[in-house]
Amino acid sequence: MAQIKLSKNFIKNTVKLALNEDLYPSGDITSNLIKNKKIVKAKLISNQNAILGGLSFAKHTFALIDNKIKFVVKKKDGSLIKKNTLIATIEGNAQSILIAERVALNFLSHISGIATKTNKFVKLAGKKCKICCTRKTIPNLRVIQKYAVKLGGGTNHRFNLSDEFLIKDNHVASSNIKKLISLAIKNKKNKKITVEVDNLKQLKKIIGLKFNTVLFDNMNIKNLKTGVKLAKKYYETEASGNINLKTVKSIAATGVDRVSIGSITHSVIGIDLKLEF
Repeated sequence: MAQIKLSKNFIKNTVKLALNEDLYPSGDITSNLIKNKKIVKAKLISNQNAILGGLSFAKHTFALIDNKIKFVVKKKDGSLIKKNTLIATIEGNAQSILIAERVALNFLSHISGIATKTNKFVKLAGKKCKICCTRKTIPNLRVIQKYAVKLGGGTNHRFNLSDEFLIKDNHVASSNIKKLISLAIKNKKNKKITVEVDNLKQLKKIIGLKFNTVLFDNMNIKNLKTGVKLAKKYYETEASGNINLKTVKSIAATGVDRVSIGSITHSVIGIDLKLEF
């Protein structure tokens, strides 16, 4: 499994791209109307309860616009914060703070949103069942989104297509499931092998073959429970497919080892934050 690394260079380069998106081609034409060099102190405050994430991205955003800005954190990434919590203070040139404000808040809002939603799933699933993200991420934001999942107590699934073999329904439709598993075993080179099944008949055909994980896709609770019972002796078990906050508890109760959920990255709602002068 590829490791998520948030190096200083990675954060800086990611923030540069975001600032370029916001400031190209003519900069902040509104904030440029402010001609004085007034120094202000702003407060970064949460408008709702959340798991906080993205402070390094926010800090680098202000620093890249103006390295004289003082960004003082009051909370850490991964902290549970309540509505009206003071997250950080920002002191510096008013114009510079205004230029950086939206990009900084966007990073914080998105990363905190993923961490918060992930944490809701984690609490409902209980200690014996892991909540995993998928590759259903916003293009070019996968590292950030998977970092956010970990902040919320979730587990990173494979990062990219090279991390492990995942034989899914469309692979099977193009070939033969046993043949694909056999080829994966021959070529595994320390990579894990996961095989997706969508019914018990499929599972019974492959049970006993030497792979690592059975992924039960879109199965009802009754069949999932039976499938987990059959497979648990041989494999790690995973469930996926349209799992939400209303259904995750009953799915986890089947005894499945992990649940993978695309919505914690692909359609999360950002956390409402504000910068107050």
